[in-house]
Amino acid sequence: MKLVITGFSNSGKTTVFNSLTGLDLETTTYPTSISAEVEPHIGIVKIPDARVDKLSSIYDPKKITFATVEYIDYLGITSAAAGGDVSQNIRVFNLIKDADAIVHVVRVFEDESIMHPLGSLNPIRDVASFEDELILGDLELVEKRLEKIGEQEKKGKKQDESDKQLLLKCKKALEQETSLQDIEFDDEEKRLMLPYQFLTTIPEIIVLNINESDINSDKLNELQNKIEKYFKEKGKGTVPPVLSFCGKIEMEIAQLPQDEAKDFLDDLGIEEPAMHKLCHVSYDALGLISFFTVGQDEVKAWTIKKGTNARKAAGKIHSDIERGFIRAETVGFDDFISSDGSMVTAKEKGLVRLEGKTYEVKGGDIINFKFNV
Repeated sequence: MKLVITGFSNSGKTTVFNSLTGLDLETTTYPTSISAEVEPHIGIVKIPDARVDKLSSIYDPKKITFATVEYIDYLGITSAAAGGDVSQNIRVFNLIKDADAIVHVVRVFEDESIMHPLGSLNPIRDVASFEDELILGDLELVEKRLEKIGEQEKKGKKQDESDKQLLLKCKKALEQETSLQDIEFDDEEKRLMLPYQFLTTIPEIIVLNINESDINSDKLNELQNKIEKYFKEKGKGTVPPVLSFCGKIEMEIAQLPQDEAKDFLDDLGIEEPAMHKLCHVSYDALGLISFFTVGQDEVKAWTIKKGTNARKAAGKIHSDIERGFIRAETVGFDDFISSDGSMVTAKEKGLVRLEGKTYEVKGGDIINFKFNV
């Protein structure tokens, strides 16, 4: 799972990146320009999972492997309406296109020493402006592609009419400032869309970067409601998840040993650190689940999409297992634990099932794949 952390300059993107990864990259009080030749920063984080911890305590394996998420921190988006650098946005958009989701950091914190690129603090405006930039990015791509198709047609070269009609449909929506997520596409159109990697089709998670004094504040609920109202009025089918945390405080917590971090969280009335919260929300937003393989050699979490069948899930482990799939010996995590963490007991209680290749894997399934190649 790859998530790009982005947003307008000076929204606290790098601070949020540090809080999510435990890294300690330098943060600045001024916007970083493209002329600085900044390279993307990458941090890989284990997704916390109490089920992996429990299974590991039972099997005491030589190796424990959690699912992971890759966070990428890069330059901020600039606003074309405010005279921003369009070439900088192109660089950022090219990075976003390969991501599974966008983590959009919105500045809510107040700090006179850190300038706001749009001149003032206004989270709702920033959310709307960011969405506008994504739409403009997609519109530019569509127009360039249609222009190229037109040039080829003038030369007498036959073009794919279905592709052209799809682009015209996208262009119409984007010109009306409508995200492509809000438009209905049939299966064939969705297939044709894949190579374009449209920005407004990528799932988005909004992170409100707040003041320390705003932690557990009622005014955050009001702001979140306004953001949700904005998306509903825009016609978005699914309102993106909205989280709030203080990047500055969370960055400090991420640098602490686990026991000290817990005490710090308790003192602030924070239930779980930002890195845990965002991992869980990201999984839900992307429709992901984990299944497990267990043994004395390794306890491992595997990430798949909801609705994945047993044969495809086997392919996550190895293509040979998918190709030679016979059946999946399966037990749910809760059933396994209720059987005293014993596979023998689970079988005696009839809780272990033999599933075929079309079985839809459930989150928390413990699976032993039987195969022959």
